[in-house]
Amino acid sequence: MEVTMTQNPEIGRQIATGDIVTNYHDLGSGAPLLLLHGSGPGVSAFANWRLVMGPLAEHTRVLAPDLAGFGYSEIPAGLAFSREVWLRQIVDFLDAVGVDRVSVVGNSFGGSMALALAIHHPERVDKLILMGSVGVHFDITDGLDAVWGYEPSAETMGRLMRDTFAYDSSLITEDMVQGRYRASLRTQEDFARMFPAPRQRWVDAMAFSEAEIRGIKAPTLLIHGRDDKVIPLETSLTLLGWIDNAQLHVFGRCGHWTQIEYAQPFCELVTDFLAI
Repeated sequence: MEVTMTQNPEIGRQIATGDIVTNYHDLGSGAPLLLLHGSGPGVSAFANWRLVMGPLAEHTRVLAPDLAGFGYSEIPAGLAFSREVWLRQIVDFLDAVGVDRVSVVGNSFGGSMALALAIHHPERVDKLILMGSVGVHFDITDGLDAVWGYEPSAETMGRLMRDTFAYDSSLITEDMVQGRYRASLRTQEDFARMFPAPRQRWVDAMAFSEAEIRGIKAPTLLIHGRDDKVIPLETSLTLLGWIDNAQLHVFGRCGHWTQIEYAQPFCELVTDFLAI
């Protein structure tokens, strides 16, 4: 059963995916492109992709779900979060919307989930696009530790958005901070259960072996902000070395939010790559 919701821009359509009712956005037509969001406090598919969903949907069918514990997807009480749970939700989602094969864009945490889909279900993945992606071992940054250790306050959210996520803090308005802070309150109980300290173990839990990543055959585009304080550029350099059919684009003067700080060039990179 699918239900369409319209009272809030973060709420799109809702569809049953196993025990989870997934909230998602479905725009455009043509070959499907799956957008997997990051794991910041208060994030949703809409918040993560709001500046690029429309432009991308001019060229492809955009599918952007809220993963379990984020946004407006509904989950069973006490759900234990794990890469396996999120991967099952993604596969169930593709089945529910009738998509056999998809290109996928993964941002940060969502990059690890895109890698999981390409590794465990290669027949479902056409092209792979990873942006500031988790998925290989690295020593946890102060930025990521602060993101996953977030405790709700407008002041903390403001620091994260201005000092950690964005390179140019002038992009972040007080209205953006307040909106994201209010959004974080909705899901904080679940968020606090996802990545408790010590948090290096969750970086490692979301990583794959070199052999698994070298086995990826899908053409891959890697995108990273040179000045990313959350996920170091070295992760994309490692992925570039391990994935045979891969290319890397690095934005200077860019933090962790490539899709926000460089929305138009990001869309151009993605659409050009999909057209190859």
